Formats: sequence, C-alpha cells, structure tokens
Amino acid sequence: MTAPGLPERLAALTSWRSDWTGLRVAVLGLGVAAFSSADTLAELGADVLVVADAPYEERARLLDVIGVRLHVGDLTAVPDAVVEFDPEVVVVSSGRYHPDHPLLVWAASRSVAVWSDVELGWRVRDKVEPAAEWICVTGTNGKTTTVELTATFLVASGVRAAPCGNIGIPVLDAVRDPQGFDLLVVELSSYQLHWLNRNPGGEIRPFSSVCLNLAEDHLDFHGTLEEYGAAKGKVYDNTKVACVYNRADIATLRMVEDADVVEGARAIGFGLDSPGPSDFGIVDGILCDRAFLEDRATTALELTTLDELRDAGLAAPHVVANILAAAALARSYGAPAGVIHDALTGFRLDPHRIQLVAERAGVLWIDDSKATNPHAADASLRAFDRIVWMLGGQLKGVELDDLVERHASRLTGAVVIGVDQEPVLAAFRRHAPELPVLSVDPGETEVMPEAVRLAARLAREGDTVLLAPAAASFDQFADFTDRGDRFARAVHELPEDGPSGRDGTELP
Repeated sequence: MTAPGLPERLAALTSWRSDWTGLRVAVLGLGVAAFSSADTLAELGADVLVVADAPYEERARLLDVIGVRLHVGDLTAVPDAVVEFDPEVVVVSSGRYHPDHPLLVWAASRSVAVWSDVELGWRVRDKVEPAAEWICVTGTNGKTTTVELTATFLVASGVRAAPCGNIGIPVLDAVRDPQGFDLLVVELSSYQLHWLNRNPGGEIRPFSSVCLNLAEDHLDFHGTLEEYGAAKGKVYDNTKVACVYNRADIATLRMVEDADVVEGARAIGFGLDSPGPSDFGIVDGILCDRAFLEDRATTALELTTLDELRDAGLAAPHVVANILAAAALARSYGAPAGVIHDALTGFRLDPHRIQLVAERAGVLWIDDSKATNPHAADASLRAFDRIVWMLGGQLKGVELDDLVERHASRLTGAVVIGVDQEPVLAAFRRHAPELPVLSVDPGETEVMPEAVRLAARLAREGDTVLLAPAAASFDQFADFTDRGDRFARAVHELPEDGPSGRDGTELP
C-alpha cells in the first residue's frame, strides 16, 4: 500500500533536479519509449525494474549496462518479481497494455501511481534549461503529418523545434537532447492521453494544442467512443495560448468548450470552408489566416494556394486540413505567414501516406498503408474517384459498414486481406452486393503479392488501386511500414502483361 509521505514526494517530482534517488519504478514493456523511460530514470538515480513479455535482446543488454533490472516472462498475471519489488510508480508507454491489464489492475488496487512516459517527460523537461514549451497534437487521423508540418514551419522560422512523442521519437529523448530546444511538437496517442493529468505534479501545460478529428478507433483499449473521445479531449487541458479545433468536427469544438484552460487561451478553428475571425480556412482557392493578425475582422493573411499545394502533391482534402491546423499552431508561436508559404514548397508527405507507387497502363497504385483506421481510410478514399480498394487487417473493435456504404459508388472492386475478414466481407455484402470483392486466404504466405495480383485483375484504365487498410497491420506484417513496403515491391514485380481486368481475363 501507499507509504506515508509518498504522495507528497511524488507530487514534488517536477524537475530534473528533484530528488529521484531510490524511487522504485516498474517500467512496463521494452519498446522504444519504455527503454527511454528506464534509461532516464536510471540516470536520475531511481531504482528501476523493467517488466516485459519478450526479451528484445539488444535493449536488454543495454539495460544491464545502465544498471536496470529486467524481468521477462508471462504477464497474464502479476509476476512475483513485481510484487517483491513493490513499486512506488509504474510507467506505461504502450497501447499494448490496456487499463485492465493484470499489472495495472494490481497497481490500482494498491494505489500505486501510474505515469505515462509523456508525464515523466513533462516532469523532467527542464534537464536542459530553459525548458522547452510544448505544442501537443492528437486526433484519430493526421497526427504525424501535422506534427511534421508544425515543426517544419517553426524550424524555418528560426525556432529550435523538434517533433517527438508518438511520432517515433520518445519525448524523453527530446527532453534529454543536450542541445536543447525552444519548443517540442508532441504527437500524443489516445493511449498516452489516457494516463495523463491524473497525478499531482504531472499535469502537462501545452503552449498550444489541437485535436484534429474524432472517429471510432482503439475501442479495444478504451471500450467506447465516449471514453476514447474523453482521452483525446485531455490534449486541451491547461493550454496557455491556442486551442485549435476542426470546424468540420463538432466533437473537437466540444472538447475545447469542456477543457479547463489557462485564462486568455483562444479557440482557433480550421476548416476547408471560408474562415471567420479567429479561424483558418480557404477563400477562392487561397489558404488564409484570420486569427493571428490585428485586423482579423476585415482582412486575412495569405498562406498558400490550392494550386501551389497541388503542384507539391499536397492537395488531398485531409492533407490541406492538416496544413491549416499546423499553420494555426505555428502562427500561435509567431511563425510568419511568408515562412509557412515557403516551407510548404519543399515539404513532402511521409512514405505510406497517399504515396504514388506506380502508374501502369493508366492505373494509379497508391500506398496509404498508414490508414490504420476507418477515419484515415475515409479521408484517403475521398481523394480518388474510381477505386479498387485493398483493405483489411486487425480491426481493433471497429466496424466498416458506414465506410463501405459511404464510398460504394466510387468503388470498382475490392481486395480483402488480414485475419478479420468476415466482418469486412459482410459489410460489402450488405452495402455493395454487386461489387467484385476478392480475398486473400489468411493462411497465404505471400499475402501482398497475391493481393496485388488480384487487384491488377480488377483494375481498369482510369482506376486507382488504393491500399488504405482501415485496420492495423500486426496480424500479417511487422507494422504499417512493412505492409506498405511489401505492397510497393509487389506492384513493381507485376509482369507488364500480367493478369488484369483490362485484358479481359475472366475473374474468379
């Protein structure tokens, strides 16, 4: 149980220079962020036990070097090693460990504080002084692109800014970078947000923040859309300057209205329509800022044009929305409009985000493997008119009926992969019964070559074959990057005169 005086000690741990000596911390998992947590805590002088269900041999060897103990084994029950260690804090960084995980339930029953790696990063953010401000970004879709855009705009403005968090660079790595930063642009997943702002002393205070959108995802973790939305809404808590929200998604405005923010923080809307005062939007093909200028009631600042974005491959509607959100965040910190314009001319989307792989015989092959949920796939599908849709994987508790029904008229075929095929196939039977739908046997060893071969048989000149799975990748691939890479390889390996609906080959 909680030792006398421990809550007060934990609440006082708000600086790198606080006394962390001997604090018993169990770190759950051994992913990149978990290792960064263990490494940080060891440097601070805490007593650290890492608990994992797989050894991750290279990181395990490094733990031994830095003096951190490791327990590897079955985690379906609380290991004796954890009970004997009697942690005062548990740090969790991965969505693999749901709130009902036995170790987390055990911690709650003993009133053991649970921190995310992000909370730990906030507590020790002053390792390099002065401590960097944080701009926080979440949403069901578009987080990484918006984080990268925001950081790009700020760096181009002369700000020492770095993207970090769920984007793949742990917050603690950025905090401990010896060069220091003026500002961190932090991507926050719903998993990380779930554990935030629960503990005295650990409440984050963003400079500005945004929730880009809200749609069903990760219900296997959160249980309901309401709980998922509540986690996302935490991004606005304690925001100091600008709460950026999506005018096309009323849920994000409700989050701002419900948030407890610092007095004087402004609500800034973004959208693809005409902006009002305090908004970002589009007028006659021009992306505009009507929020961060003196005469915003009657004038606007031009950021760029849709024609320029089209030339740069950035004109898909959801990408334009991300650009407007990122511009709002960067402008809140003082980035000049002209710098944002110039920075966009050289910006390119990450691989596996609406990436053109090939154009063959009049068919576009597009990799959007990063569309790991229905909301992301919806945005991708909206960008094209005639689509052979490749989809499927781990559905994470969500349904695809609305998505299939919404886009059935623009589909010319579909290829289903993954282990959770029956719900996908059933959605097509209900909402697109005449559509040619082919599937890859879940036991197929060459999943993507077979899927691409089937898509080639369905595709005709003028079609787009779109890999937008609307599902996680871990059932058949290492991750979404591996899934996209295998897609690209399979496309490039197609024979020039291979099977295709274009040449009249009879479809099964």
